[in-house]
Amino acid sequence: MQYHHTGVGRVGETSVFVVKLSDSFSDVWPKLGAALDAEVYVVASPDARTVPPAAGAVLLAAGGAEREALEWLERHEVPSGTPVFVVGSDPGRRTAARLVAQGASDYFAVPEDTEILRNALAASLARRRELLARAGAESPGDQLDAFRAIVGESPAIRAVLHRASRLVRHAHGTALIVGETGTGKELLARAIHEAGPRRDAPFVPVNCSALPRQLIESELFGHEKGAFTDAHAAKPGLFEVADGGALFLDEIGTLPVDLQAKLLRVLEDGEIRRVGATRTRKVNVRVIAATNENLDEAVRRGNFRQDLYFRLSVITLELPPLRQRGSDILLIARHLLATLAQQHELPVPPLTPQVERALLNHTWPGNVRELKNALERALLLSPPGSLEAEELLPTRAPVPSMTAPSAIPFPAHLDAITAAAARAMLDLCQGNVSEAARRLRISRRRLRRLAVLDRPATGTN
Repeated sequence: MQYHHTGVGRVGETSVFVVKLSDSFSDVWPKLGAALDAEVYVVASPDARTVPPAAGAVLLAAGGAEREALEWLERHEVPSGTPVFVVGSDPGRRTAARLVAQGASDYFAVPEDTEILRNALAASLARRRELLARAGAESPGDQLDAFRAIVGESPAIRAVLHRASRLVRHAHGTALIVGETGTGKELLARAIHEAGPRRDAPFVPVNCSALPRQLIESELFGHEKGAFTDAHAAKPGLFEVADGGALFLDEIGTLPVDLQAKLLRVLEDGEIRRVGATRTRKVNVRVIAATNENLDEAVRRGNFRQDLYFRLSVITLELPPLRQRGSDILLIARHLLATLAQQHELPVPPLTPQVERALLNHTWPGNVRELKNALERALLLSPPGSLEAEELLPTRAPVPSMTAPSAIPFPAHLDAITAAAARAMLDLCQGNVSEAARRLRISRRRLRRLAVLDRPATGTN
């Protein structure tokens, strides 16, 4: 541990940068540095016009100068991801609330909160050291390996990956990944993140269609204590969790229109507001969105904001379906078989000519996800070390029904006709909800609602 009272020197990523707004607590900083095994740099406020970007944490020493701390927070920018703790002598909650509202990470009244302050700093520096260790273990070649997880040599997939590789070096560009369900949109988004300059920060995936309508805003933007009935404590949203990194918004087309406006504000201003909050918070997040819907059509129907669509689609990456990737199907199948065989502790089976023909002749409406499920089923049901074609794509027996499932009733109520049409498309797609929704150009959630998939069995009451 080194203690530097004047001069900034070379502030390291696990150093504490103390801005002295008053002469209070001068004896605290050497002891704090020794306890944390960290370098502590103490500078007078006029010398702290710029916070070193490598600082592990910033402390505002404001004993008796809490008002000056508010002014300092208002005038100075702190690098994203660097916590700012204010240390004062006023134990009042109002002072703490005002400082946190102005952008401080937390407020500590010394000497009462000395141990809490030490624990908070220790946790922050430990997180920073972990990130540094992870970054040091990676080489530039490791960063490029992120794209190797996407198997394929066809011109269609190579064109997409070449386009994505040009996006990687930029830390702030948004991207929209489009493609059918199961084509690997999240895999591509994660590769872009892990190969880029934000790779040491979080990658947070979220499926917009899986979030309950009443909780989407709270999940994305967070909420304050008491914002609604079950908000017993404040909770950061996923944007805050992803701060410094990337947020992957899958099935973006299902996001409600009112929340689309709030997402646009984040993209334009870099600010979010928690549910129940009165102030905004700055976030530094790269947003990568994905959809299997036709957003042009959604804009025309009024289900998706045109301004948000333009903002998201600055860079569009279109993943081709498996049926358009030729012999990539065999490359992917061998890759998946090696992984699945290891997972189930089985020998890796070869692809016989019969299996290869079956793989190449199938249209794979569920794309790579369907291929993986088919391979796993055949692997488990075939003798060890082999893969039987009849287990790969077994013929499904028709499901008994009292009425023809594809029959469209007419004349009938419009709701009945719509539900019957939805079920007919499901039958045509052999029960594949994602493929049926894609062909109908609606979300899976809406298809389930239209087809009443979860309806109870009919009977007499």
